[in-house]
Amino acid sequence: MTAQDEARPELEVWIDQDLCTGDGICAQYAPEVFELDIDGLAYVKSADDELLQDKGATTPVPLTLLNDVRDSAKECPGDCIHVRRVADRVEVYGPDAE
Repeated sequence: MTAQDEARPELEVWIDQDLCTGDGICAQYAPEVFELDIDGLAYVKSADDELLQDKGATTPVPLTLLNDVRDSAKECPGDCIHVRRVADRVEVYGPDAE
């Protein structure tokens, strides 16, 4: 890990299934992080590829996938993808980002 990596805040992502349209754009951008379940809604996946179906479940955003996850949040028609800093839980991408 470089000093530059240490300067970047750790981020996590979660999906509000109440707003999810099931469009699947997120899974197209970042299939390592998002997946549509049999209920037609998107969920985040753990680092070991397990679907996290608990309400408000979060998963870390790998630095290598940050652009894909950010684009997923930006392009999501349901505005249901939230990316926030782990340290202070401030949303940096998504509908509640400033």
